[in-house]
Amino acid sequence: MLITPDECGIGSAAKAIQNGSLVAFPTDTFFALGADGLNSDAVDLVFKIKGRNPGTPVPILVSDTSMAEMLANEISGPLATLAEVFWPGALTIVVPAVQLVPKVVTAGTGTVGLRVPDNDTAISLIKAAGTPITGTSCNLTGSDPIKEANIVEKIFGNKFFGSIDAPCGGSDAPSTVISYSETDGGIIKVLRHGAIGVNSLRTIVGDIVRV
Repeated sequence: MLITPDECGIGSAAKAIQNGSLVAFPTDTFFALGADGLNSDAVDLVFKIKGRNPGTPVPILVSDTSMAEMLANEISGPLATLAEVFWPGALTIVVPAVQLVPKVVTAGTGTVGLRVPDNDTAISLIKAAGTPITGTSCNLTGSDPIKEANIVEKIFGNKFFGSIDAPCGGSDAPSTVISYSETDGGIIKVLRHGAIGVNSLRTIVGDIVRV
């Protein structure tokens, strides 16, 4: 089902997420498959629909820094600096998770990847749902990511509530994923290269960025 990106459509999609269903929605990179990130059963459905093996971490999208801080033990130092510069945007930061975050999201790592997407539809959905939403790409595992709602519908049909029919951003790369550890030499590790380049990160925090 295609969902209109107006207030009524966003409201119905948000209600579906609150009730444990899944919704495909556009981000600044690709379409994401959204579930309530604090609902273990709903996140399990993400794995089943994508054909993805459980036991891998799931990124979480939040509406702002305040929501991010509800899920993380600490966002400080260089990560906080980079988030301030690149959020909203295609930067995922991996930080220690609070107990509220389900193990199906962290995959037992004790950490969670957080991002504020630079897409009005995505932000509106997260705010309307009132909860962090999973941000894993809406595609079958091993297949290319998707940028159009009608293609999502062709591939997945009625396997979840529906797809919000609004455009993604112009980036053809996924978000850049980084972590930081004071005990590991005080460096920023690039865990996945993406839309934000290493040089852009180094411009902000210097040569502590390592690939």
